Amino acid sequence: MAPASKADRKAALDVASWMFNVVTSVGIIMVNKALMATHGFSFATTLTGLHFVATTMMTLVLRWLGYVQPSHLPVPDLIKFVLFANLSIVGMNVSLMWNSVGFYQIAKLCMIPVSCLLEVLFDKVRYSRDTKLSILVVLVGVAVCTVTDVSVNTRGLMAAAIAVWSTALQQYYVHFLQRKYALGSFNLLGHTAPGQAASLLLLGPFVDYWLTSKRVDAFNYNVIAVFFIILSCIIAIGTNLSQFICIGRFTAVSFQVLGHMKTILVLVLGFFFFGKEGLNLHVILGMILAVVGMIWYGNASSKPGGKERRIYSIPSDKSQKDGLLSESGQLDEKV
Repeated sequence: MAPASKADRKAALDVASWMFNVVTSVGIIMVNKALMATHGFSFATTLTGLHFVATTMMTLVLRWLGYVQPSHLPVPDLIKFVLFANLSIVGMNVSLMWNSVGFYQIAKLCMIPVSCLLEVLFDKVRYSRDTKLSILVVLVGVAVCTVTDVSVNTRGLMAAAIAVWSTALQQYYVHFLQRKYALGSFNLLGHTAPGQAASLLLLGPFVDYWLTSKRVDAFNYNVIAVFFIILSCIIAIGTNLSQFICIGRFTAVSFQVLGHMKTILVLVLGFFFFGKEGLNLHVILGMILAVVGMIWYGNASSKPGGKERRIYSIPSDKSQKDGLLSESGQLDEKV
């Protein structure tokens, strides 16, 4: 009964972590959409900096209360993480500005293959045929839902490439740092959030002025707009934390695959709350295909051999003289 109970407990925590991420991610998208579309606050980079200020304050309070224990993260690793994370944020904003919505969505879909490549290169992960096919089904389904007009230009392509690679590296690095330094989600956030907050607040106003030709200090901060900014920052604490929890419990690839469920929820909620985008037949079919692919991926990747990390053994005696490749079994997310 003990293994079953442990497995059940892990499954319950996995579901709770994922639901936490879905609720906070969809919630912040809805709040930010209202803030930017309705109230005209179009300073996305500065707003993200404020999100990390709120997250930093949360980690400081938890550390003061004793819920977060002291930990260590080397400065070079911290700098690399902040660089990847900030490039991801700025790259996504620039990609959206310079590309059509259709190409922007295609670029976002490319994060899954790139994340797979990083796991294959650095973690020696091997995917089964069913796992690969399920990922393909998810990509096709989300593409049918979201991709409309597609036009490509040189600078837009460069921005999209930077956004895709930096985002994939940032998400891979979350899992990598948690494993390497045995850091919990709160600990890792406590190390990275202050650096992101400081750098984004310094660069944000200049980046936003470049993107929008508007000054953040000249915005009319009325009561309603300030309320939505504060609400966005509060929800962002949960979003940032849940992202670290989910990538730590799963992997960057699983996080990306299941993350497209949020895309579908945003489409549905956008139809009900904003009424600007209709749910026509091909969008509904794309949603169904994507959900089927996600279910298939969860089933395929959890089977033995579905997604495994290969470990090269070090010869120590005659039985190991051939240095044969040994399989470690399932990934950390299956333990």
